Amino acid sequence: MTQIAEHLSRAKEAVARCQSLALFTEDPPRIRRTFLSLPMRACHRQIEDWIRPLGMNVTVDAAGNLHGLYPGTNGTDRRLLIGSHLDTVPDAGAYDGILGVMLAISLVESLKGRRLPFAIEVIGFSEEEGVRFGVPFIGSRALVGRLDEELQSRRDSNSVSVQEAIQSYGLKPSEILAATLREGVLGYLEFHIEQGPVLEHRELPLGVVEAIAGQTRMEFIFTGVANHAGTTPMALRRDALVAAAEWALAVEREAREISGLVATVGALEAKPGATNVIAGECRATLDVRHESDATRTRSVSAFLRSATEIAKCRDISLTSSTKLAQPATPMDSFLVREIDAAVSQAGIKSHRMVSGAGHDAMILAERVPSAMIFLRSPGGISHNPKESVLVEDVAKAIECGLHLLNQLAISPEFQSRAHRA
Repeated sequence: MTQIAEHLSRAKEAVARCQSLALFTEDPPRIRRTFLSLPMRACHRQIEDWIRPLGMNVTVDAAGNLHGLYPGTNGTDRRLLIGSHLDTVPDAGAYDGILGVMLAISLVESLKGRRLPFAIEVIGFSEEEGVRFGVPFIGSRALVGRLDEELQSRRDSNSVSVQEAIQSYGLKPSEILAATLREGVLGYLEFHIEQGPVLEHRELPLGVVEAIAGQTRMEFIFTGVANHAGTTPMALRRDALVAAAEWALAVEREAREISGLVATVGALEAKPGATNVIAGECRATLDVRHESDATRTRSVSAFLRSATEIAKCRDISLTSSTKLAQPATPMDSFLVREIDAAVSQAGIKSHRMVSGAGHDAMILAERVPSAMIFLRSPGGISHNPKESVLVEDVAKAIECGLHLLNQLAISPEFQSRAHRA
């Protein structure tokens, strides 16, 4: 079998495995797999069946992250982490997160027992999406020591806390500290579908992520006066919904003037919400993202000024609160250059890009050199049952990954940069 045919065969298997794991769901036939749910246990068991025959030691840490260790030469404790998340959003596709874990397994399989000067640790993070507890990255936060008591006390819609979910899964919250990264980590690599249309537009199978955009999430509450829709003249209304709608249009207009900025008013919730009642209150959300923290911060301030001015003109009161302020995260420059070279070795034009979505690599980058490789998303569709990948792109990702491993195996710079706990 030629190398091209072998990569294609492994790609087909990786895609089939993603589709197989999609059957482990809380809401069949829709895909929904949340933090330490029963389907997550089935997912862990299936992955363990795939990787134990490769000579990998399999463990699950106290935060529910699945680890598979493929040893390096001479018993070295230096290791490269490769992985992504195993949880999903409700009514998900089969590839977001999961494909990154399957590709990590494919790379180990492609080594055919060959050992590198460092170990490979495949990681399937227990939680990234934030669905069950309203806070994302529970799995990767544990690895960087940020799964604190406050986060553990958060409760889901059934009043089950994170700590109780861990206990119910048969794990020990008292051992969460032991999930923190140990010494010897050389870096973290994450393959992930792009979840956007850029690579497809450029007719490229892969992209090199050079940064993950910073993100601000806010909530605005416009408060006017609820009143009868039939008896209140237009000129005498204090309509909170109309004020919020005018502001949403202002956000769109202003965001279009700034290169690379994306701003979204994703929810407008009017109260009392009756057909014949003028809205006395309207809750609005704002999501702003940019690779430059300075640009993002200036834009958020401008959007806040717009909301204040609109509210004043309409005699509406306004309150706002910040729910998340996540700084932009540059990927490790050395790893990005090495991925550039590996992509070129695979016969692909290297294209650097910024990820508008958050990923586990953003959290791991706090402690270890981290990098990402994007795969084309047909139609730019993700978080949707129609989410898909091209088998040929997955084969190219495997080829690129093997070139990268070979490059790192002979790189003194890479092997001298092990993380210290």
